[in-house]
Amino acid sequence: MKYLYIIAFLAFGFSSAAQGDDNLIDGVVAVIGENMILKSEIEEQYASYLNAGKPVDENTRCVLFEELLFSKLLLSQAEEDSLYVGEDQINAEIERRLRYFIGQFGSKEKLEEFYEKSIEEIKLEFHDPIEEQLMTQRIQEEITGSATVSPGEVREFYEEIPKDSLPEIGAQIELSQIVRKPPVNESERDRARNKLLEFRKRIIEGEDFGTLAYLYSEDPGSARENGQLGFMSRSELVPEFAAVAFNLEKDEVSGVVETQFGFHLIKMNERQGQKVSVSHILISPKVITGDLLKAKDFLDSLLMNLAEFDTLTFELAAVKFSEDKETRYSGGIIVNPLTGSAKFEMEQVSQIDPSLYLMIDKLKVGEIAGPEMAQMRDGSRVYRIVMLKDVTDAHTANLKQDYQFIQNLALNKKQAEVMNTWIESHVNRFYLKVDESYNTCKFDYNWISVKDKEGKKDE
Repeated sequence: MKYLYIIAFLAFGFSSAAQGDDNLIDGVVAVIGENMILKSEIEEQYASYLNAGKPVDENTRCVLFEELLFSKLLLSQAEEDSLYVGEDQINAEIERRLRYFIGQFGSKEKLEEFYEKSIEEIKLEFHDPIEEQLMTQRIQEEITGSATVSPGEVREFYEEIPKDSLPEIGAQIELSQIVRKPPVNESERDRARNKLLEFRKRIIEGEDFGTLAYLYSEDPGSARENGQLGFMSRSELVPEFAAVAFNLEKDEVSGVVETQFGFHLIKMNERQGQKVSVSHILISPKVITGDLLKAKDFLDSLLMNLAEFDTLTFELAAVKFSEDKETRYSGGIIVNPLTGSAKFEMEQVSQIDPSLYLMIDKLKVGEIAGPEMAQMRDGSRVYRIVMLKDVTDAHTANLKQDYQFIQNLALNKKQAEVMNTWIESHVNRFYLKVDESYNTCKFDYNWISVKDKEGKKDE
């Protein structure tokens, strides 16, 4: 059953135009703008419901069909607004999903064997559906991004929830960390810079930028695309990279640019409004083992000072000494990426960062674990110490303990209302045709009556 559920999830993630069951007569059941919905897509999602043990009834296929109609409507708007996503972002999401699936199956080989395709073939199938999903996410963010809730609205929302319907909050913890990165040896920095200067000379003399990126770039996501990142806005790039990229002329190659990821050469491919399409070659200085141990020694010394001096708190030490930009200025507090709050359930910690879970599993409030090695999101290796800052017992949700949680619920409700209003006002904006076999569906929105106006005139 586990594998059946995973493969259903794969199919759901692809939203591909696969034919599904051999006995299923596939065909187009809806068109919105230039986007089609196939009958097999509905059947794939229905199968995923069944395999996941979710309840189904005679209207389930209609519900799934309407969800696909929403998705294609959003995609049509994203295409009209040119909200395209870059190859780097698509590839990063493909890699994230593959890591999840490989983890569930146990190995890359088992995933390939079960799906009867190579990893490269699976990636190829992921590409277009994931691109569509990322585009629909971007347009949703554009539509609902201005929605906010005031403290008064949060309280009003909370008071409207029947007391016997208030959610139960499981036991939660709060964590803080201090991170130290190993100093990069200057000889390694020189090696990376000189390698890129050599590449730049070869490019100027006529060698192809994309070929060198494919062969030598240490950014695995873009290297496979000959270094291409696709169209990116200034906010999607780290500041040092963006400052150079946006000042290049078409086909111009930059000098060596340093960012938190290492050293880059950047080539301008095309400019489109407030976005640029660029390629890059990344070379990252290598960390020498001795330098890595210097970070560990620093934290060992810091732990002794924390124990000896009452005036040096963990929070103050994080502000002064931590080298993690995301947590340093909040006193080291780690934010739960699933909720945006500082609270974690233990199960969430084990899912997000297994090594962190092992560090804090036996800690009591105020105790510190480490230093231990960890891998940051950019792939760099660091040492860190972690403190269990607080524990909240399981309880019924209330404003005092769970304000941010309730605020998020209220915000989600308002965003849903904004989205509903948008859908109602945009159903008529694009060419829409729904197969007559779905006329009996109990839709929330009036998809059926909105027909191809040109087709009506022809009739």
